Amino acid sequence: MTDTPGWASPGSSEPPRDGARPTADAPAAVPGQSAPPQDTPPTWGTAPGAPQSPFPGQAPYGGPQAGYGQQQPPYGAPGGPYGWATPQSPKPGVIPLRPLGLGEILDGAVSTVRRHWRVTLGLAFGVAVVQQGGSLAAQLAIQGNTGELTPVLTTLISLPLSLLLGVVASALLTMVVSRAILGQAVSIGDAWRDARPRLLQLVGLTLLTGLIAGGIVLLGFAPLIGYLVAGAEEPAIVALLVIVGLLSLPVAFWIGIQLSLAAPALMLEKQGVITALSRSRRLVRRSWWRICGITVLSQIIAAFVAGVISTPFTIAGMVIGFDDFVGQIDSGDSGSMPAAMLITIAIGGVLSSTVTLPFTATIGVLLYVDQRIRREALDIELARAAGLPEYGGTGWGDQAGPAPTRF
Repeated sequence: MTDTPGWASPGSSEPPRDGARPTADAPAAVPGQSAPPQDTPPTWGTAPGAPQSPFPGQAPYGGPQAGYGQQQPPYGAPGGPYGWATPQSPKPGVIPLRPLGLGEILDGAVSTVRRHWRVTLGLAFGVAVVQQGGSLAAQLAIQGNTGELTPVLTTLISLPLSLLLGVVASALLTMVVSRAILGQAVSIGDAWRDARPRLLQLVGLTLLTGLIAGGIVLLGFAPLIGYLVAGAEEPAIVALLVIVGLLSLPVAFWIGIQLSLAAPALMLEKQGVITALSRSRRLVRRSWWRICGITVLSQIIAAFVAGVISTPFTIAGMVIGFDDFVGQIDSGDSGSMPAAMLITIAIGGVLSSTVTLPFTATIGVLLYVDQRIRREALDIELARAAGLPEYGGTGWGDQAGPAPTRF
């Protein structure tokens, strides 16, 4: 982001703050944990020179025993014998600053939408209105005059607008999420000012990613296309070439997951297009299945929610325009739907996109943040950027809880 430190990638030109950034070969501190100085053992006595007990929570040698007539903390509790409690991680915003689990990523996405609903839902609503309005205008303009090619032409006409709006929404929501992680309020104007310098690069990144995945699929089906164009129709060879083409689909999907973190890397680290693609591959490496599973699950959840919202409008549209639609089919004109049906379905599309777009965009940013916390100790930089008071140079004491006892 423009004014918020902490997002620079390792090896970038941004200098470390306070000289406390861990090096690549140094062990990263666990967020929220603060170890006592190694050269100063804990003092358990009550007076200078008093005998010390080797165990926490017990009286010193020669002193009164704490176990008789007194309530002792349970094992594992702070101050209890032979154990310590797990310190809480700092949470200035929508997620705790530590490696995240599946539930925390999903909860972080929902919390971002809920806490910043004016910005996230307002932004998604505006994008959905323009997108659905453009698609509706294209369908009404064609009005089925192109026959069976109507859906294809409608998609081709509305695709550039959808791509541009998707890029804008992704850029703005990335900035909203990055501030929500730090517990900072953000407006649409703030998000636009932060995202505007990177929009053209994000458009290029989106096009390049689509060309890479689409090129792999096209390359897989190229033998089949060439064979059919040549006029040969041997069923066995056609079936074999179809299988070869279908094998390109999982390869394209694998590449897509590999490059799925490139957009937040470009926006937050201010990287170039090629560098962002390389950063995504490094962050996803050895975590492909986890990122794939969370991404697919979030898309399934979003599709289910979108279906629940849009289905009543689709049914209502079919009821409203049923007579006109049947009349068109009887007359042999089945290339278009009545205007009332299209408008009703578009309204359902606007509402479903308004709810699901912020959720899916937030999931991608949180996956990026989680991978950087796991690989690069980003939580330390984010805690510092959030203004949490540093404790001993290794942790964040105001929300960390008691320090673990060392023997």
